[in-house]
Amino acid sequence: MKYPIAIETGSETTAWGVAVPDLPGCFSAGDSPDEAYTKAREAIELWLNAALDAGQPIPKAKTLEEHMADPEYKGWTWGVIEIDLADFDDTVERINITVPKRVLRQIDKYVAVRHENRSGFLARAALEAIYENA
Repeated sequence: MKYPIAIETGSETTAWGVAVPDLPGCFSAGDSPDEAYTKAREAIELWLNAALDAGQPIPKAKTLEEHMADPEYKGWTWGVIEIDLADFDDTVERINITVPKRVLRQIDKYVAVRHENRSGFLARAALEAIYENA
């Protein structure tokens, strides 16, 4: 999906501001236009993940033309950030993994004590590792 972004020009003393009109409360800033653009992508991805975690739907983007006609953003520069919504697909998918038996037994013991299941544990552990190293 292509999300239009509104970019407010910065100066030597102020950052370049970015708003994503289709995602309420989604905004960012950067010290240069390039940094603002990069930070806008990060803000969109964080916003989408938070919406999904809260069980909210992902809003469809309006056209760039529709946003440019909005008087709230008069004088702003516009850009478009393309987001692959497949990265935010929460459809459950069955996979087959291979682990040593002793590791599987340790996982099963761990989740049994915590009243959790293997799949939930492995998904949570994977996400924690990914976010820790991001």
